[in-house]
Amino acid sequence: MMEKFLAHFRLHHEKEDTTIVIESLRSGVIFRGTNLWILIFAIFIASLGLNVNSTAVIIGAMLISPLMGPIMGMGLGLGINDLTLLRRSVSNFSFAIGVGLSTSTLYFLLTPISDAHSELLARTAPNIYDVLIAFFGGLAGVLAASSKLKGNVIPGVAIATALMPPLCTAGYGIATLQWNFFFGAFYLFTINTVFIALATFLTVRFLKFPFVTLP
Repeated sequence: MMEKFLAHFRLHHEKEDTTIVIESLRSGVIFRGTNLWILIFAIFIASLGLNVNSTAVIIGAMLISPLMGPIMGMGLGLGINDLTLLRRSVSNFSFAIGVGLSTSTLYFLLTPISDAHSELLARTAPNIYDVLIAFFGGLAGVLAASSKLKGNVIPGVAIATALMPPLCTAGYGIATLQWNFFFGAFYLFTINTVFIALATFLTVRFLKFPFVTLP
């Protein structure tokens, strides 16, 4: 009876081939061409949503954002001991942050609306709940990516972990020289990043992904 009950929680029979999963996650690390333009458009959409205080618009931006790719790449690189992937993920993620901050700063410098609405203010004071959301969101995301039954989990994870709004809020802080906005929002963005990567690392090790053989 207990064996049948525990069988409901087992993951290995739904696990995708690790080579396919690793290649899929690798492909999401790179920011050039299509991925880069989608990031820029998502930043503009999220900034607009923050500007007009529209939750629906912000959710739309989070749905199309490709920022999860290099974060999960960092966790995967650590989890399988692939230092090349780790370096590439960190490099591309740093580039994406630079593009995101530049785009949102430019938007808020040009926009005629400069008041901080509730959606902006909500991204400046991280708490323990943000840590938990990022961690469990990361667990759900990498489990979905590692499964043959991916479903619609990844878009939900993108919304739950909320990477775009704090990055855009940080850009608002730069544009308006309100450094409390910048540091609070960027701290929230950093927390989300670290705990999504940690969740990816732990899941990769739990699912026993093979280590990369060092030369």
